[in-house]
Amino acid sequence: MTHVLSLLVVIPLAGLIPLFLFRRDERAVKQVAITTTAVELAVSLWMLSQFHVGEAGFQLTERVDWLPSLGITYFLGVDGISVLLVPMTTLLTFISVLYSSGGAIKTRVTEFMASFLLLEIGMVGVFIALDLFLFYVFFELMLLPMYLIIGVWGGPRRIYSTLKFVLFTLAGSLLMLVGIVAVYLASADASGARTLSLPDLIEARGRFSADFQFWVFLAFALAFAIKMPMVPFHTWLPDAHVEAPTAGSVVLAGVLLKAGGYGFLRFALPLFPFGVQAWLPLLILLSVVAIVYGAIVSAVQKDLKKLVAYSSVAHMGFVTLGIFVLNLQGGVGAVLQMLNHGFVTGALFLFVGIQYEKTHRRQIADLGGLANMWPLYTTFFGVFVLASLGLPGLNGFVGEFLVLLGTFRFSGVPLGGLFWGPLAATGVILAAVYLLWMFQRVMYGPVREAYKLLPDMTPLEVACAVPLLAMTVILGVAPQPFISIIEPSLDQVVRLATDPSFTVLAAR
Repeated sequence: MTHVLSLLVVIPLAGLIPLFLFRRDERAVKQVAITTTAVELAVSLWMLSQFHVGEAGFQLTERVDWLPSLGITYFLGVDGISVLLVPMTTLLTFISVLYSSGGAIKTRVTEFMASFLLLEIGMVGVFIALDLFLFYVFFELMLLPMYLIIGVWGGPRRIYSTLKFVLFTLAGSLLMLVGIVAVYLASADASGARTLSLPDLIEARGRFSADFQFWVFLAFALAFAIKMPMVPFHTWLPDAHVEAPTAGSVVLAGVLLKAGGYGFLRFALPLFPFGVQAWLPLLILLSVVAIVYGAIVSAVQKDLKKLVAYSSVAHMGFVTLGIFVLNLQGGVGAVLQMLNHGFVTGALFLFVGIQYEKTHRRQIADLGGLANMWPLYTTFFGVFVLASLGLPGLNGFVGEFLVLLGTFRFSGVPLGGLFWGPLAATGVILAAVYLLWMFQRVMYGPVREAYKLLPDMTPLEVACAVPLLAMTVILGVAPQPFISIIEPSLDQVVRLATDPSFTVLAAR
């Protein structure tokens, strides 16, 4: 298992072969996809078991010259920031494929499963790539399968939504490509050798002038801000979520949005400390605006799925706020919030999809009284709603608390953390308002005649929900093992972002 990270890239690719061979047998295709994603999940857990807690540098590294004349390498590795995001990705992918196999996808099943396996390659690759060019390849690879998932199996306005998603994402990706080329050209040493390897670039960042960092950080930041998405680049997200099939919404919210936050931590902060400082006031402002704006807009939504989509804007605002307060508490909270958001919001989209498959309604006004018929569904859904609003004892509380703690201690922007912290904290109050109000309107009240004979959750739906519920409780009750994994690497990133002379980033 010395090449466990390469194995994570190869397994979904290998799964495409039997998928093609059995393409005319839908049952076999579903079994192949479920088996492939289950094996991928098992290997990612094995990878996590091999990780040495307490070490800040990259582990399980694999490095081979790819295009040596251009200084491009096939370079993989994980640290405390990425090692938890990989199992989260494989778990959400497995659950999405498992749920879709139950009949949610009725046409072109083979193509749908193939798209998901390709998407998994890109999502896992983003979190383990340590060469900028390789990261860009995986970052772009996520785009095509998600375009197909929304565009082919989405709702009535799927073409509009998927084109909007692609145009926004592609614009950001092209800006990042310009930034990568600029970094490549500026990385030349005295002998003229250039590199795109992250540890080598950190050693070479002393050659990046303050003006250079100002503009290149902006190019990277726009790409990651669109992917997250930060306000005002968020408008593609609600449309994409509303039209995407349930499995597409689960991985879009659970994984793809995290690529933006991860990109900030992995590349933008350590490589461009002067650029970070220059853009810091604006980034803090946009993060707090996202928290408050996302919560207010969620409160007035009439579509259940759109409400959950806008709540993602607010929750990802906590992620960027935690990243850019540039201290250990905020950064650890941001990484935990990425994990928590993946499990909880992925679960909320799953449960919106479950009820839509039964009622064929998403308008909140058309629902009501579901708790009287679906006690099991109500219990699961209620726990995830409470986790999303930050109830202590569930995972949503821990990440938001650490982010707010880091914000209160931050003094690097005008007005300071004592202004921005309480303002961000209002987002927690507003989340309780719109989520509890939504839950009351959907689950309680008189039972509608049309829904009285609809069945509660099936065994397959319960099987999809239980792992998400388990992670929601575990991360809420016992977050310290996860914090211990994240802290050393996050501390190093913060030091790289705040001390331009700090360049140590060891790889095992």
